[in-house]
Amino acid sequence: MSDFLIIGGGVAGLSAGAQLAALGDVVVVEAEAQTGYHASGRSAALYEAEYGAPATVALARASGEALAEMGALSPRGLMVVGQAHERDAFEQDCAALQLTRISPGEALQLVPILNRERVAMAAHSDAAQNIDTDLVLQTCARHIREKGGQIRTNAPVTAIRATAQGWEVTLGNGETIVARQIVNAAGAWADRVAQLAGLPGIGLQPLRRSIAQLPAPAGHDIRAWPMTVSAGETWYAKPEAGKLLVSPADEDPVEPHDAWADDMVIAEGLARYEEMVTVPVTRVEVTWAGLRSFSPDRAPVLGSDPLNPAFLWCAGQGGQGFLSAPGAARVMAEAAGGTASGFSPEIIAALSPARYR
Repeated sequence: MSDFLIIGGGVAGLSAGAQLAALGDVVVVEAEAQTGYHASGRSAALYEAEYGAPATVALARASGEALAEMGALSPRGLMVVGQAHERDAFEQDCAALQLTRISPGEALQLVPILNRERVAMAAHSDAAQNIDTDLVLQTCARHIREKGGQIRTNAPVTAIRATAQGWEVTLGNGETIVARQIVNAAGAWADRVAQLAGLPGIGLQPLRRSIAQLPAPAGHDIRAWPMTVSAGETWYAKPEAGKLLVSPADEDPVEPHDAWADDMVIAEGLARYEEMVTVPVTRVEVTWAGLRSFSPDRAPVLGSDPLNPAFLWCAGQGGQGFLSAPGAARVMAEAAGGTASGFSPEIIAALSPARYR
């Protein structure tokens, strides 16, 4: 019998497993052929600790040191730009993200293709950093294996049965795994996993987020450009490996699935981006999409379900999975009987599944 069966091999499941491996035997099962396939493989990969719901911010602030110790962070910076009619949204972004106001001229020094006639206001922070998402996943997986844990791919869960000792979980190949506790880290599918276990869902809603990869605009060296976001986040652009990733910042409600980008959504987002720059989009190299799953209050759901404390939730990260993963894993370890996470009772309550029961 395993101590912890973790359903889901994205950053949520692997980071939780890395912490829980110190408390007992861990088995991670992932339905896809590789870990980090869905949301974790399609992340914007930015560490911005002030982004998200208050509980997410607390997790992210607590995660920075661990991410830095992994060697997973590198300089990027974040800039918000707005047109004259977007002042209210701009002011809200500046306050939420703790940005420093800069002049439109200074913004053009950072990103030379910005349209001076459109950029009426700008703000910037050096605190935002790139996240090496692959390194984070590899580090967590290595820690699980070093502690004797297993990571199983091509292992979809088809049935879950509660027992006196914990759980019996059936995989797609007919194999049964017995475990004392389940950790539900199934991302967009987390409510469905709960229902298999005989528990009601939380009300998680997957939202599609799309990306278009463009060549570097007009041959510019974009390596030092900050991630640039429109006021109110109607698009964003981030340099990545010599390319420019542009997102329409869409949040379209969808059912859990292997997401793909909608051509019209991409086109509309690129049009909003083009309004603010002087270099038109002449070629899109590739597009893709991922699912960002939110709970009703948009804060993560972490900890034991009060309807069955042997069922632990690690879901609802809403696109902030990587930047909050180390902190979230500490909360999961505390919920599983480990040492105190260091978070206040108010934050633990704001994350707990009990708020939906």
